[in-house]
Amino acid sequence: MTQQAAAMQTYNNELAKCIEDLREKREELNSQIRQEEDEKERLQHDIRLLTDKLSRVNESLTQRLAARATFDQTLAETEAAYAKILESSQSLLSVLKQQTGNLSKATQPRRKEH
Repeated sequence: MTQQAAAMQTYNNELAKCIEDLREKREELNSQIRQEEDEKERLQHDIRLLTDKLSRVNESLTQRLAARATFDQTLAETEAAYAKILESSQSLLSVLKQQTGNLSKATQPRRKEH
């Protein structure tokens, strides 16, 4: 019986060691799980912050794009109006030169014909 008792004691010690090893591995795994859960929380927090920031940037960008479109339209209208003013100025200058020439002819003394 002593041999059986010794064998039982050996099995008992090995079983106790296996159980302890399993507990240590479980605790190590729990530690890794806590670390990953903490990391997950930090990442979710960062995502919320970045999502809010992205939303603000998109809103600002939309406003700036609308403002640029308004500038583009105003510039196009102003340039078209300026071109019309230049065209009118050229026409006016042409008419004025023609009238000045006609007035100059009208105010010149007439030559006496012999």
